[in-house]
Amino acid sequence: MTEYGRSPGSEPWHPGDPLYGDQGWQGQQQQYPHPQQASQYDQGAHGYQDPYGQGGQTGHAPQGYEGDAYQQHHQQGYEQQQYSYQQQPQGYVDPQYPQQAQQQHYQQGYEQQQYGTGAQGGYDTPGHLGQQYDGNWETSQAAMPYGTTPADPYGGQNPDLYGTPEAYPPPQPPGRRQNPPEPVIDWAPEEEARPEPEEEKHPFVTGDEEDRDDQDDAYDEEPPRGGRGSRGDDRERRSKANKRKGKNGVACLVVALVLAGGVGGVGYFGYQFWQGQFGAAEDYAGAGSGEVQVEIPKGALGNEIGNILKKAGVVKSVDAFVSAQGRNPKGLSIQAGVYTLKKEMSAESAVKMMLDPASQSNFVIPEGRRNVWVYEQIDKKLGLDAGTTQGIAKAKANDLGLPDWAKNHKNVKDPLEGFLFPASYPVAKGNKPEDVLRRMVSRANQEYGKLELEAKAKQLGVESPWQLITIASLVQAEGTSHDDFRKMAEVVYNRLKPSNPQTYGGLEFDSTYNYIKNQSKLDLTLEELRKYDNPYNTYFVKGLPPGPIGNPGVEAMQGAVSPTNDGWYYFISIDGKTSQFTKTNAEHQKLVEKFNESRKN
Repeated sequence: MTEYGRSPGSEPWHPGDPLYGDQGWQGQQQQYPHPQQASQYDQGAHGYQDPYGQGGQTGHAPQGYEGDAYQQHHQQGYEQQQYSYQQQPQGYVDPQYPQQAQQQHYQQGYEQQQYGTGAQGGYDTPGHLGQQYDGNWETSQAAMPYGTTPADPYGGQNPDLYGTPEAYPPPQPPGRRQNPPEPVIDWAPEEEARPEPEEEKHPFVTGDEEDRDDQDDAYDEEPPRGGRGSRGDDRERRSKANKRKGKNGVACLVVALVLAGGVGGVGYFGYQFWQGQFGAAEDYAGAGSGEVQVEIPKGALGNEIGNILKKAGVVKSVDAFVSAQGRNPKGLSIQAGVYTLKKEMSAESAVKMMLDPASQSNFVIPEGRRNVWVYEQIDKKLGLDAGTTQGIAKAKANDLGLPDWAKNHKNVKDPLEGFLFPASYPVAKGNKPEDVLRRMVSRANQEYGKLELEAKAKQLGVESPWQLITIASLVQAEGTSHDDFRKMAEVVYNRLKPSNPQTYGGLEFDSTYNYIKNQSKLDLTLEELRKYDNPYNTYFVKGLPPGPIGNPGVEAMQGAVSPTNDGWYYFISIDGKTSQFTKTNAEHQKLVEKFNESRKN
């Protein structure tokens, strides 16, 4: 429903009115054709009553409907649409319908209302039915007799709501409505301050808690509702604005510094990247000074070697060393081991020095060397007291990596004998003796594992791999060249046979006597050899000694697991460089006489 005095709505009057929608928006009513409609209007001078209860009559002759058959028919057909006015609560008057809220309702159907033609108080066009209103709509006032003056709920005179300048204008039909006039304001209100853009509330920008306190105060204070603000308020607002500006300036400065730092960082790392990709690597100049030992592990590549040298203070950068190693034709032949170098060397000088054998400080164990010699050399390399390494080897033998088949043998002089494999080892000051020994035992296990000693022991008729290593140590000790190791191994296997017709199970090797005596003599008498009672003296006992008598090399081990089968039982070296082998004792004695003759000369 639309309201009087405002823009046109979708409904001219109340949606429950039987004439709803008949007037249109241009003040022209639709005609209701009816066969019994009167064609003449009553021109009585007092047939019109003010529908708004103002008691006045218009200055024009009132016109009314007489004998309206349509009205009667309408009244009979729509009894349920009778309207009644009910009294509104006291003290309330509808500003649009101040008099309708107090009108009477019809008791017995519709009564015909008369309107004067052209009267100022009327709002229906001539010749058409007047709009009817239901007093019950949005009201709760009791019914009153029609035409009577409504009672004043406050006991005073009825106010004239349309007769004063301050009164509401009378309602107009939809076709005659006009936009309400603009209100005249005799004073200019203060222009409301537009809200400033919301500031960043993060502590990084606002600085401290004071900003939030100011904002809380601003929300608590009620803005002025009119009139001019005081000068104190203006000063306070200006002061707060200045504070905000100052803090915004600090925030901008901080952001600028952060951006500048970021740009600087990007530039620095970009320069470092460019230097690493295209620039020359940092390097020392000259041959260096002082002395330092470095250990290069097996299988180390150029960058790993360069990193070790850089940490030791030998070269300045890894890239410089890698570049120098690549430029040297022999640079890739640098071996694992311990090198004695200088500090702050140029990368090129470091590569040249590592290729010089004189700079290598590796500890090399020759083939056939006994453990006693190895222990002495380790003590010297590590700067330890004599006997330190030997004592650790005896006390920790089972903790240094020996295989199970190499442990708990009877009458063994040194349980590590035969497991300090002949090779080159990095030994430098600062190393622990047990670490050095463990590395040697590990190398022996690696080499022995290649030969499948357990399977070979069964194939060759010996008890265990431990005996194969013992045989290899004998071959290594008695052989003079790598070419006769297989023949020497056959001599051992043939003599070990208890039924052999030459020795009947006795080895009779001088090397076993020398081992227990910790000596290396050639001039030994049979009387001396046969009288010395010791498990390692193969002239006194038959069979193999309790354990190895030295550390055999790879070729001696290969000879021990792959002997010849030519029937050799005896051997002798006349010149000390080669050995001669025979199958009988008579042939052997001829060679002994020849050897003795050479000794006299």
